[in-house]
Amino acid sequence: MFERLLPHMRVNSVYEINLDELESRGVRGIITDLDNTLVGAKEALATPELVLWLDAVRARGFHVVIVSNNNDSRVGRFASPLNIPYIHAARKPAAKAFRKALQLLGLGPEQTVVIGDQMMTDVLGGNRMGLYTILVTPIAPADEGVMTRVNRMIERVALIRLRKKGLWYEGDTK
Repeated sequence: MFERLLPHMRVNSVYEINLDELESRGVRGIITDLDNTLVGAKEALATPELVLWLDAVRARGFHVVIVSNNNDSRVGRFASPLNIPYIHAARKPAAKAFRKALQLLGLGPEQTVVIGDQMMTDVLGGNRMGLYTILVTPIAPADEGVMTRVNRMIERVALIRLRKKGLWYEGDTK
């Protein structure tokens, strides 16, 4: 059961994702979480470094959509200046928002990756949809809300089980 929480790739940040590798896999679309994936949960806007990364991603022909469980005000304020489509109040790991994101991208699951910082929402939801999942280290875990903290407790239990089964190793990123 906990195997559904295993990402295909683990990285410390989005900046470590090998875009050449994604291209070689036929990936054309990126569904990304917002809070603690792209910026800290309390950062209202993209950092200059993130703007450059997103520009580079889109210049290579990738299409990006933000899928967040946060509200319209938070997600819209972040995504609109970047001209990135978004889905707010996504209720991840439910499939509906992932299906809608694929429609916005105009791509199939085999052409799309999900990037996020939570196993219980981003990875589980992406894996259930047959998407390639990339787990990033949370940017600012101290700023997380109540539900995220609950998810993190469940993740800790899952990690204990995955380690016992030999499926999770610390420091095993990329």
